[in-house]
Amino acid sequence: MALDGIAVANIVNEMNASLAGARISKIAQPEADEIMLTVKTMAGQRRLLISASASLPLIYFTEKNKLSPMKAPNFCMLLRKHIGSGKIIRVWQPSLERIIHFEIEHYDEMGDLRRKDLVLELMGKHSNLIFCDEKGMIIDSLKHISAQTSSVREVLPGRQYFIALTQDKLDPLSAGREDFVSAVFTKPQPLFKAIYMSFTGISPVIAQEVCCRANLDSDMSAKEIPEDGQLHLARIFLQLMEDVREGIFSPNIIYDAQDIPVEFSSVPLTMYQDMAARQFDSISEVLETYYAQKNASSRIRQKSADLRHLVNTMLEREAKKLDLQERQLKDTGKRDKFRLYGELLNTWGYNVPSGASSVTLPNYYDNDTEVKITLDPNKTASENAQRYYEKYEKLKRTFEALSELTEQTRSEVEQLKSIQTFLDQAQSEADLNQIREELVTSGYLKKHDTQKKKGASRPERSRPWHYRTQDGYDIYVGKNNLQNDELTFKSANASDWWFHSKKAPGSHVIARRKDGQDLPDHVFELAASAAAYYSSARDADKVEIDYVQRREVKKPNGSKPGFVIYYTNYSMTARPDISQLTLIE
Repeated sequence: MALDGIAVANIVNEMNASLAGARISKIAQPEADEIMLTVKTMAGQRRLLISASASLPLIYFTEKNKLSPMKAPNFCMLLRKHIGSGKIIRVWQPSLERIIHFEIEHYDEMGDLRRKDLVLELMGKHSNLIFCDEKGMIIDSLKHISAQTSSVREVLPGRQYFIALTQDKLDPLSAGREDFVSAVFTKPQPLFKAIYMSFTGISPVIAQEVCCRANLDSDMSAKEIPEDGQLHLARIFLQLMEDVREGIFSPNIIYDAQDIPVEFSSVPLTMYQDMAARQFDSISEVLETYYAQKNASSRIRQKSADLRHLVNTMLEREAKKLDLQERQLKDTGKRDKFRLYGELLNTWGYNVPSGASSVTLPNYYDNDTEVKITLDPNKTASENAQRYYEKYEKLKRTFEALSELTEQTRSEVEQLKSIQTFLDQAQSEADLNQIREELVTSGYLKKHDTQKKKGASRPERSRPWHYRTQDGYDIYVGKNNLQNDELTFKSANASDWWFHSKKAPGSHVIARRKDGQDLPDHVFELAASAAAYYSSARDADKVEIDYVQRREVKKPNGSKPGFVIYYTNYSMTARPDISQLTLIE
């Protein structure tokens, strides 16, 4: 979600605690719409990233530095001139607006003490960073907004700074119960929309969370809520605003079943109770982590787009081929009937009248039945028998050839489905490189000239996921078919336990024994849950899992990567879940 007023309040609360009295030591502008402030605080040096990007406006503390252009842009030079060694007096937020003011004290060229106001507006495509003097006059801004661009407000040097009030919304921090009831329950809108359309700084997510806490349907019309429900909802909302006023925040990120960040917030989001929530000590850490992971996930999907397209195209082609081969194979089922016709005609041919177009003969394989056989009237019984023998031989050869081809195609389809699954689970470029290696090894992708330049570093090697149970048992999960083979046949011990989803592509999972003792029952369940989670059946409620000691798993010579066989095994059903496991980096 975008930064809302509550998240901004959390940021201001955090920055006031860290930056009050801090002195600015360095100002850089790494991007056209970004400023990086390096400040000296009582706790040491800190970097503050301020972005007025139209697509991703942000502000947070970071340990990472960014390269700046050789020549500083004009706005950066202006800030250096005025506040290059300034002291931050306070950080504040007007009402619950998505606006942050930095009051900065500095000495001008005459040695007089001055104050400046650096204003960050976190408003989507209207985001801006505006530098004002002590009288609120705009000195300059990252983005100049003229009257031709906006009829509401000009943002130009020499203009007076003010907040553009384009919507008639109430201040939620000063609103009372009567204000809430009269503002929300008079609107013929869905309840959550009536809330965020009535108050400044309230996002749709927070509005839905308030409804969830009050056990009310957020999509119900606000005008249909009974009086007791209205009062209960107002009480929940005002309690939340009281926490904001008191600076009580709980920065967190919500993750889906694939460990992809779905949402972040400065308050607990109870409406995502079926998803995993990770708590953080700092809203800056939340923002940096959330957007880094979001960007990483998006970047990996973009980088895997060519592989995904290749695999999907080949899978579609192989699936069509398999369907055709299976239909042709089904047609060869007539071969035994043709052989029977030939045998019966040879045996009872003397009873077949000349020129007959059909004949009914007793079936000596089943004394109680007779078989009607269609004949070519221009041929003798012996010639008709030979014709049926030829059909039988042709279908027999077709059956034998198709059986082998169908098995090969089925193997191709299964491998491509497994690669498709692992592409969905890939989390790094190293993971993609290993999947690409499998595609090259299997002949799906041509090997390009990848000879490294002299002195170039070796690319990072992808490794299996390593999880640990609360009582110290290690569980390993392969990320692709090459890793599956390596994990099962090189890393695992013969007495370790091996898990895999039944009839569904997925990872090989190894649960390692500890101190020579067999695994407790709950470790079997956790390993089975991991095998279900890292399979193509991840979205199912329950997944059937095969498990066996590793020594029982064999790999046929010449088989595809990841393909194994086993003859004796146990089975259980498991829920796809890794929440009880700790990932070991």
